[in-house]
Amino acid sequence: MAVMRSSCLIIAVASAANNITPLNAFLSPSTAPLLTKASVLSRQVPTSCFVRRGGDASLRMLDKVAEIEVVTQPTEEFLEKKGVFSWSKWSCPPSKFPWTYDSTESCYLLQGQVTVTPTDGRKPATFGKGDFVTFPSGMSCTWDVSEGVEKHYMFY
Repeated sequence: MAVMRSSCLIIAVASAANNITPLNAFLSPSTAPLLTKASVLSRQVPTSCFVRRGGDASLRMLDKVAEIEVVTQPTEEFLEKKGVFSWSKWSCPPSKFPWTYDSTESCYLLQGQVTVTPTDGRKPATFGKGDFVTFPSGMSCTWDVSEGVEKHYMFY
C-alpha cells in the first residue's frame, strides 16, 4: 500500500492487488485534518485517490478538477470545425468583475486581453486576441479585462 503525504493531507492509494486499507488505519486525530474544498481545488490532492473526510472513516474517490483551457492561436480548420463563427458575440470594455460559470463556456477572442483568476485555487489564465478558451462549469472567478474584449462564445 502506497501512502502519499500532500501538504497536511494524507492519502491512501490502492495497492497493485486493488486492496484498499481504510484510511483511518493510518491516521490519528492530530494527523487527519478535514479535507477542504480549497485543498482539493488547489490540486493538493491527486486525481483518482481515496481520502478521508473529517470524522467520516469512509473513503470516496475524487474527480480531477477542470482547469481553464487555452488554445493559443488555433488554426482556421479548428475554429470552423467547432462552428465558432456562428456563435453569439459579446463585448466588454476594460474592467474587472466577478463571474460564476453555471455551465461550460468556450469562446474565441476577436480582440482584447484578459486575465481570469479562479477564486478556488485553480490556475489563473491570461489570453488575448486569437485565442480559444474553455471555462469549466462550476468555476467562480474574477475577470480582469485590460484591453476591451470582443468574442464569440457558446455555453453548453
